[in-house]
Amino acid sequence: MSLSSRHGLLKSVCATGVLALAVVSSPTVAQIVNLPSYNVDINQTSVSGLSAGGFMAVQFDVAFSSTLRGAGIIAGGPFYCAQGSLLTATSTCSCVPFGCFGQSSTNVAQLIAITDRDAGRGLIDATSNLARHRIWLFSGSNDTAVPQRVMDDLSTYYRHYIDAGKISYKNDIAAEHAMPTDFFGNPCATRADPFISNCNYDAAGQLLQWIYGNLHPKNTGQLGGSFINFNQSEFIDQATSHGMAPDGWLYVPATCGNKEGCKLHVVFHGCKQYETYRYSSPSGQVTFGTTYVRNTGYNKWADANNMIVLYPQATASGPNPNGCWDWWGYDDPDYAVKTGRQMTAVKRMIDRIASGHEGLPAPADVHATAVADTTVSLSWSAVAHATGFNVYRDGAKATGSPVPVTSFTDAGRSPGRTYSYTVKAVDSTGAEGAASNPLDVTTTGTPTIPAPTNVKVDAVGASSVTLSWTAPADATGFDVFRAGTSGGPFAKVNPSLVTGTSFTDSGLTGSTTYFYVIKSEAAGGGLSGPSMEVSAKTEAPPTCFTATNFDHVVAGRAHDNFFIAEANGSNQVLGLDNVFIVTTLKQTGPNIYVIASCP
Repeated sequence: MSLSSRHGLLKSVCATGVLALAVVSSPTVAQIVNLPSYNVDINQTSVSGLSAGGFMAVQFDVAFSSTLRGAGIIAGGPFYCAQGSLLTATSTCSCVPFGCFGQSSTNVAQLIAITDRDAGRGLIDATSNLARHRIWLFSGSNDTAVPQRVMDDLSTYYRHYIDAGKISYKNDIAAEHAMPTDFFGNPCATRADPFISNCNYDAAGQLLQWIYGNLHPKNTGQLGGSFINFNQSEFIDQATSHGMAPDGWLYVPATCGNKEGCKLHVVFHGCKQYETYRYSSPSGQVTFGTTYVRNTGYNKWADANNMIVLYPQATASGPNPNGCWDWWGYDDPDYAVKTGRQMTAVKRMIDRIASGHEGLPAPADVHATAVADTTVSLSWSAVAHATGFNVYRDGAKATGSPVPVTSFTDAGRSPGRTYSYTVKAVDSTGAEGAASNPLDVTTTGTPTIPAPTNVKVDAVGASSVTLSWTAPADATGFDVFRAGTSGGPFAKVNPSLVTGTSFTDSGLTGSTTYFYVIKSEAAGGGLSGPSMEVSAKTEAPPTCFTATNFDHVVAGRAHDNFFIAEANGSNQVLGLDNVFIVTTLKQTGPNIYVIASCP
């Protein structure tokens, strides 16, 4: 296909479908400012998008997976779905402009292979980061632009990297191709400008709650924050030449404007949803303006949950007449990886917003208020802007969720053991601040310790048994106990504390069964209970014969080799066979003897 043919097809495509989405509003006159920084933990960032913005959100989520914590996708498809081809974008990944003819697969296996290749080359972040992401997907059952088979493929794609329990897929609402809300837009079954539909379903709220967990109920009244119109041109050279508007939008709750700790969510609009887009309505020509920014439901949730919403803006350009995000390569062959122009620009916006991050300070005055055999009670000073605290014991979190007060009792500890505690403040986004100084606390009582595990018999001889085991944490040594009958009574057989995890019990009687248990010893001298019991039967003792050389030969224990007596099997020389020298032979096998001293 020639370049001119592609551009002609693109104009037709963008005029009719998934490369073309819209919303209704008058443009808002605002002073354009440089994008400010806020107290945002960048690791509390997520993305979402609709249609072309959904494809963009997927590629951003995959490319920058080490930064993000999840994504919400409405009517999008797998990473690199179009593979740089407009034809693939309009015939496989979507059904515009002419509808889908057949059920072409997006070839998920190939897209996964491309993803892994790009990660291996460092073009995108390591795919292992995706395992911690939470993904929310929506596909209207009546969507004729991005049919459910494409979203099904997206679900399959994400499940390759993410446990199914972290993926929510809503696909049972009879919605057409649009952003579903519970308060604004066309009837749910409509596919038309502004491509926001009132389906009595709050998609923005559902995806934010899925990604971030429990959130405060949304603000159903007047918003308390501010809309900020910012300069996008500082993040990408010649923005409009590369499909990006010279300005973008930000919703900032009042708390975030006051430098409290906040989360960040990035929303990618669809095609024909850029600010200067104009379309016909029953009331006349409408300029799209900030309709998507103000009427998709994100701000209601953001206002109540210390969440900034970034609305980067695409715009129309020569090869992109309907202001789509670049998800098929109209501007940049590297559109889907970290170095893509639009991808880089949005990541720079995120970095700018998060550059004002001020982590909470470490809690001070951490001290023990009570100590018992199995409990330690702690207290510490309050931290401004903290919504809770996490307590760590020996480096591991001791609190299941942040405690909302400045005290905590750690139960279930072991007597006579020393534990090291630190405390971290948590802000409204769930981000932790600096750790306090460590506090070592020793519980009262006699130390207890678990018994060894995996006790087994490693070797058995005629007079010895060798045992081994797995040591529990904090054991300083072990005692080995032996009995002649199962269940005891047992007697300790090691003369001193065994500091390793094996022991050989010697001086035993052959052909005898012995029973063993092992006990751990703690630093304070306390012993654990007994391990599981194991048993071993010693081998039969060797048979020994003491006789003259002549008698050994006569008895067949030795043989005459040119008048020299040699022991059978070992060929040890006994001496002249007709000399009455007394020698002791030990039988070590059938007709095998060695010179030895026997017990």
